[in-house]
Amino acid sequence: MKRDTYRVAFCGLITALSFVLMLMTNLIPVGTFAFPCLAGVLLVAVVIEFGWKWALAAFAAVSILSVLFAGDKEAVVYFIAFFGFYPILKSGIERLRSKAVQYIIKYAVFTVCVVGAFMFTKFVLLIPDDEFTVMGVYIPWVFLIVGEAAFIVYDMFVTIIVTNYLVKVRKKLFKDKFI
Repeated sequence: MKRDTYRVAFCGLITALSFVLMLMTNLIPVGTFAFPCLAGVLLVAVVIEFGWKWALAAFAAVSILSVLFAGDKEAVVYFIAFFGFYPILKSGIERLRSKAVQYIIKYAVFTVCVVGAFMFTKFVLLIPDDEFTVMGVYIPWVFLIVGEAAFIVYDMFVTIIVTNYLVKVRKKLFKDKFI
C-alpha cells in the first residue's frame, strides 16, 4: 500500500512541477523553448523510478493540462510533439547495443517530430507559407538544420541530468526505499 501511495505522490509531484513550467512559458521570452524542455526532463525521474508507463501517464496529464491552461500554445505543441515524450523514449533507445543505431533512431525521431509539428502548424492551424519566409529564406529549413545541431546538445543535456539524478539526487530522495 505504501508503495502505490508513494508512486502516485511522486508522479503527481513531477506532473505538477512540469505543469508549472508549462504555465511559465509565456512569462519569459525564451520560455517557449526552455520550459517545455525542462518540463520533459523532469519526467526522467518517473521513468527511472517507476518505468515508462507511469511516465507516459504523467506526460499525458501535463499535456492535457497544458492544452487547457498554458498561455503559450506554441510551447505546448513543442512539449507534446517532442520534449515531453523524448526523455521517456530515450531510455528505451539507449538500451540498444549499437551506438550508431541509437543515434540514427534518435535523429529520425527528432526529424519526424519537427516535420510533424511543422505540418501541424501549416495544415491544421492553417498558417500561410509567406509567414514562414523572411527575406526570401524559407525559415523551416533553417530551423531544422539549427535544430539538428541543438538536438545533439539537448540529448547530452538529458544524459547529464540522468547521470546526476542517479548519482546524487536519487540517494537523497529514496532513503526509506519504498520503491
